[in-house]
Amino acid sequence: MTSGDLRKKREILFSKFPPGQVPEAADDLKHLEEVEVQPKFEKRSVGVAYELSQHTLRELDEHLIDKGYHLDNTLLTKLTRALIYYVEDTQLHNMGAPEKRLKRSSQEAYVKAWEHHPHGDHDDTPPEWREYK
Repeated sequence: MTSGDLRKKREILFSKFPPGQVPEAADDLKHLEEVEVQPKFEKRSVGVAYELSQHTLRELDEHLIDKGYHLDNTLLTKLTRALIYYVEDTQLHNMGAPEKRLKRSSQEAYVKAWEHHPHGDHDDTPPEWREYK
């Protein structure tokens, strides 16, 4: 994973009511370290840029909610937000995993172990019955 993959640019959308949240929220977010903020008044949103190793969208959203701001809760926004949370959580989880792949011989060992392990795909039918014509 390159450092470019960890640089995130997101938009935080606000609900229509109460009006005037964007400038206040942008000012609030500017006080956080390692967060670039760009208010977008016409879209009722705040653009944010951050390194995933420093912040997540979930953290920024929760910070704003704790401060009393009302985020947009339309279905599309909620689905988009949930997807971004999942992707960022997965990336953070994977950052702790080794980047290099397993050697081929190690993969073969797992395959052999799986073949000997009883699991749902096992067929108890005797070979002579499977080949019956």
